[in-house]
Amino acid sequence: MNRLTILFIIGAIGVLILAGIGVGMMWAQLGVTMSMHGWIAYGLGALASIALSVGLFWLTFHSARSGHDDIERPEDLDS
Repeated sequence: MNRLTILFIIGAIGVLILAGIGVGMMWAQLGVTMSMHGWIAYGLGALASIALSVGLFWLTFHSARSGHDDIERPEDLDS
């Protein structure tokens, strides 16, 4: 990994932390309280969403680069 990639990763983690703090502050102003279990579930749901997104993007790029998306039959080119 080069420096730019590491910088982007650190920046993305920072933005996620700021977003979490912002959500917590917004909910505190609205009078919504959440237990520690709720915050853990909230964080795990966010992590699962991010992991799913990363996995699907990786599969898309891997498929395109490895040739799985190439047309192999000449008759498919006519349509």
